[in-house]
Amino acid sequence: MVDPWSPRSFAEQVADALKAQIDSGDWLPGRKLPGEVTLAQTYLVARGTVRAALDVLREEGRVVTSAGRGTFVTPDPKP
Repeated sequence: MVDPWSPRSFAEQVADALKAQIDSGDWLPGRKLPGEVTLAQTYLVARGTVRAALDVLREEGRVVTSAGRGTFVTPDPKP
């Protein structure tokens, strides 16, 4: 869930939460992340917010997206 009073955007907060799961080992390299709709429901945000959060993780090299297959943790996620 995101904090509406935080100075960070919802997308940044979701990205931080996803990074924490990757860094803690909850999501191992090669694991497929839940879909956008599921993540949106989990964090109580819009699907577009999840897309923006995933864009952040892609830019950082933590996840890759394969058209039609989903989004996966990279083999060597960068902390």
